[in-house]
Amino acid sequence: MNPVPAETLSVEQLASRVGMSVRTVRFYAGRGLIPPPRREGRNGFYGPDHLARLELVKELQAHGFTLSAIEGYLDNIPSDATPEQVAVHRTLLAPWMADRPEQLDRPALELRSGRALSDHDIEMLIALGVVEPTPKEDVFQVAPAHLAVGIQFIETDMPIEVAHASRKIFDDAGKAVAREITEVFRTMWWPALRDSGRPVEDITALIERFKPLTIQALVTAYETAVDEAKRETVRRRS
Repeated sequence: MNPVPAETLSVEQLASRVGMSVRTVRFYAGRGLIPPPRREGRNGFYGPDHLARLELVKELQAHGFTLSAIEGYLDNIPSDATPEQVAVHRTLLAPWMADRPEQLDRPALELRSGRALSDHDIEMLIALGVVEPTPKEDVFQVAPAHLAVGIQFIETDMPIEVAHASRKIFDDAGKAVAREITEVFRTMWWPALRDSGRPVEDITALIERFKPLTIQALVTAYETAVDEAKRETVRRRS
């Protein structure tokens, strides 16, 4: 059995590793979000457990959790959980989109799009949900993985009312599917994974595989349903 890695990071090194300020790390430590450091005299040293928990805090923040909600979430993780076990929680929270949204001004958005964008083009991208306006003028939240698809829709000259109607359908259907799949995972598969005795690395890998497989299953179901809808239309006309 490999020895547990020694806790040898200073608070400055820990803050640098997780992309936080020293003041923020100390604030979280004071709130009990990470365990106390190992002490040698006046010096405190941190290790993998502190790293894993702070990375989880960052993931929860990215999902919009308040500090009190983060504290409540961490309270449900056993104090003796290993860094690998804490990382499983982060895997469960990790975004399913290929990239996190980026904030781009209009010139940067046009550069990323590979073309000039008219006001109508911007409205179309907003209608499709590819970009979202921000309080700053001509600054947008952009879903990078979907931008190329949005540009292709612009090039089809699709009416913007079609984009609005289609987005509502997909949003409503997507929310319903997400709720039901999450409930199935939470009540039927996660308890079995948690109690299976599998290595933590295997559980993490299975969860990561579940994401693309679920998305592909949804795409396949949609393709099948569209084909069936077309056949039903033909049968009615006949």
